[in-house]
Amino acid sequence: MDENQLLNALMFGVLALVMFGLGLSLTWDDFSRLLRYPRAVVVALGLQIAALPLLCFGLVTGLGLPAVFAMGLMLLAASPGGISANLFSHIFGGNVAMNISLTALNTVLSVVSMPLIINWSIAYFAEAGQIVPVQFTKLVEVVGMVLIPVALGMLTARKAPGFAARMHRPVKVFSMLVLAAVALLAMGKEWRALAASFGEIGPAVVLFNLCSLVAGYGLSRASRLDKPICIAVAFEIGIHNSTLAIFIALTVLGSYQLALPAAVYSVVMYLTAPVFGYLVRRPDGGRPQQA
Repeated sequence: MDENQLLNALMFGVLALVMFGLGLSLTWDDFSRLLRYPRAVVVALGLQIAALPLLCFGLVTGLGLPAVFAMGLMLLAASPGGISANLFSHIFGGNVAMNISLTALNTVLSVVSMPLIINWSIAYFAEAGQIVPVQFTKLVEVVGMVLIPVALGMLTARKAPGFAARMHRPVKVFSMLVLAAVALLAMGKEWRALAASFGEIGPAVVLFNLCSLVAGYGLSRASRLDKPICIAVAFEIGIHNSTLAIFIALTVLGSYQLALPAAVYSVVMYLTAPVFGYLVRRPDGGRPQQA
């Protein structure tokens, strides 16, 4: 195992441990209550599958991005929410159960939506006619990294509620430290490529990230959803699985340049998401709105 593989294995292992910690604060009632928020599911899925790809297309064409970077950003827009969305939601007061459920559902739907969006992007920008196969292995990976550790944490909380209560705050602090460490690792690992390409693709990536977060939160609030669910939806559709996008760009499409927008995004999101989370977490002086 080389240095990069070892680093990735360690990062995924730490994230799995954090997801176990999230499970300690959840109960099965958290998931059953999701049935009371069908509007939230419709909003999140509508944004993820339709609105965000259209928004991304408008940005890349409006800013005149080169074709290879335009396709790379469209690939990112088609990616479902990542594990980091759950962590940010946990830290900034979102409904984590909603995040986890949406991540699982979005990932399943992305098996169909991602190839369609990516192939359309390639046909429009490059007219290459290349076909992107379904990524079932990444679906299994997300299930393993998100659902299984959370389920084990919930089982532990049910069997040892005192332990779960004592560990809630330490795990939350640990999550913040992990996010900071991941940001630094991402910047260090891709620094040369990021520095060389940021000037050209950075503005589009930042705009897409901010627009995604604001759209998720704003449309959820406009739909009269509870604030924790609005925060959850915002992070779910605003923090994409950049690892999945990079994986497809490098191993399926065989292009390092296609992976650069996702690589830039993997750094940008760790800078914008905490600021966004702080702003939306502040008390707004109003009572939570009900669905």
